[in-house]
Amino acid sequence: MSTLTVTDLNSLLTTIGVIDFQSLCADFPNAHTLSRPTDIYRVLLTTVLAKLTSCDAALIYESLELPNALPNGDLVLPVPRLRLKGPKPNVQAVKLAESFPDNQPLFRHPIASGIHLPFFFTPKSLSHLILPYLFERHEAYGRDLTMGLDSSAPTERRKKIIIEFSSPNIAKEFHAGHLRSTIIGAYIANLYESMGWDVTKVNYLGDWGKQFGLLAVGWERFGSEELLAQEPLKHLLDVYARINALFKPEEEESKKARAEGRDTSEIESRGLYAERNAYFRRMETGDADAIALWQRFRDISIDRYIATYARLSIDFDEYSGESQVKSATVDSVESLLKEKGVYKEQDGSWIIDFEKYGFKGLGTAIVRGRTGSTTYLLRDVAAILEREVKYNFDKMIYVVSCEQDLYFKRVFRTLELMGRSDLADRLQHINFGKVLGMSSRLGNVQLLGDILDQTRDAMHEVMRRNTKKYAQVEDPESVAESVGISAVMVQDMSGKRINNYPFDITRMTSFEGDTGPYLQYSHARVNSILRKAGLTRQEVAEHCLHSPTSMEEQFSDRPHCVNLLRLIAQYPDVTAAAMRNLEPSTILTYLFRLTHQLSSCYDVVQVTGTNEGREVMLSRAGIYEGARQVLENGMRLLGLTPVDRYVLFAIALKQ
Repeated sequence: MSTLTVTDLNSLLTTIGVIDFQSLCADFPNAHTLSRPTDIYRVLLTTVLAKLTSCDAALIYESLELPNALPNGDLVLPVPRLRLKGPKPNVQAVKLAESFPDNQPLFRHPIASGIHLPFFFTPKSLSHLILPYLFERHEAYGRDLTMGLDSSAPTERRKKIIIEFSSPNIAKEFHAGHLRSTIIGAYIANLYESMGWDVTKVNYLGDWGKQFGLLAVGWERFGSEELLAQEPLKHLLDVYARINALFKPEEEESKKARAEGRDTSEIESRGLYAERNAYFRRMETGDADAIALWQRFRDISIDRYIATYARLSIDFDEYSGESQVKSATVDSVESLLKEKGVYKEQDGSWIIDFEKYGFKGLGTAIVRGRTGSTTYLLRDVAAILEREVKYNFDKMIYVVSCEQDLYFKRVFRTLELMGRSDLADRLQHINFGKVLGMSSRLGNVQLLGDILDQTRDAMHEVMRRNTKKYAQVEDPESVAESVGISAVMVQDMSGKRINNYPFDITRMTSFEGDTGPYLQYSHARVNSILRKAGLTRQEVAEHCLHSPTSMEEQFSDRPHCVNLLRLIAQYPDVTAAAMRNLEPSTILTYLFRLTHQLSSCYDVVQVTGTNEGREVMLSRAGIYEGARQVLENGMRLLGLTPVDRYVLFAIALKQ
């Protein structure tokens, strides 16, 4: 029985007592019944409640909420939302519960809870509907391709989004902020792709500016071709750290003078300031030697980054950078700013005074420095205009630390001052907090590759503790790598992205608690069930699709399994919520709830060793395979690669 069309879904529901569902759907244009099974329940529940209350069906439908815990129901109605006249909402909730018709095929009889009316799905509807629904979709379960369609276009098309993330500065530290940007940005890209958007992933390198002038000066003093050949990026980082240490006193002197209102031009006309600025001027005027050195260091950085990103299974559609912004576009931005009267000269620099235009808290920004060099702000605004022409995007997201909140507000407001509010409205800055304590663990050079090496080695050390079982592992380094990457990513995504969190190698590589290794263990364990039973995923799926009565017989009187089905039903709602808040923790929190419920089922429902026949074995395997499919879908959405072999984790768990 296929459930991929409304017509076929109507046929499936008829078998459990729901008549003419297809005609009901026409009254609910916002229902996603082909991608979210709970919307099937919402439509039918709304129909019943509309008859009982005479309220507008659209109001009832939008009022039904997904509870945050299974004991609170599968759908809940906050009765005050209906704005019913008469008794208090808690009294109305009791009356609605009493008048709710018995023998509804999809709902148990409700019991009021204060001003709320919770509804629980019947075990029969769950066993007949949810697993067939899931196994028709497999890896597509949880996706909703209609969310990425532009229905306003004359010919319906996929919406286009650019996601800029990671974006390290070449030959500088790949610091903790870039780690978070990389992980969160890749997740957001996966999420939009799963919802049908046309996604372009951009790594916009900081490959231009005075910091490169400082590196070039450092190279002249400290550079070594021999060390560059051995460890290219690390040597460049060391060179930059050494020259930056010498430059710091001059920089602090200039900052102090500026804070005191003194002219800084004399300070910045001597020493490393002068050398740095002179070299960058050579770059901006196209000096061949300066450009050749810049290109060499840029290539070294990108090669290393590509290799590191590959370990995370992340690739980019475009490696661009500030250097590639056309000077003609920069000139046009400046011309327009002058034309609008918002671009002013002050002490030899060109500035925008945002406060003057009512943008409180944004202060004054330098757009072109007194030496004539462009700033990030000017180049980024020009880059936006070029991307608009190149990609014709519907939306663009920057995944950058909360430390840059002020900067991005200035970028967006600059576009508004240029008369491009329409473009500014399509831009979004997704921010995040800091990773604390990383430098003390990894040293002053914080390359993402170093972080991944450290977690891989930590997992490898755990595996070595059991010599006998370690010898059974075919490729222990590869296993340690996969689990180590999961450890890093799960710790990063566990909390709200705006929160800071401590980099704790011991905690993140633990198999106890809600960690990456535990998530991998959970997938490996449930994956082992079919292997031990000698069943294939295809035959289990076929059984679930064509033998729902057998499924009902196995699970209707087992609350642990009914609750697992209830959680499985929620997954598409969870991904829809994640699209609204762009929080990785939304998906991760759900996955851990799923693994905990899954774990509670193992002792209650066993697939092998029961001697109850193949039909029973297939039915019981079905709920586990359904949970495994959802777990895999969620892990891949987060950017994790599920590990399949349970035996690998027996080492750490001492089983």
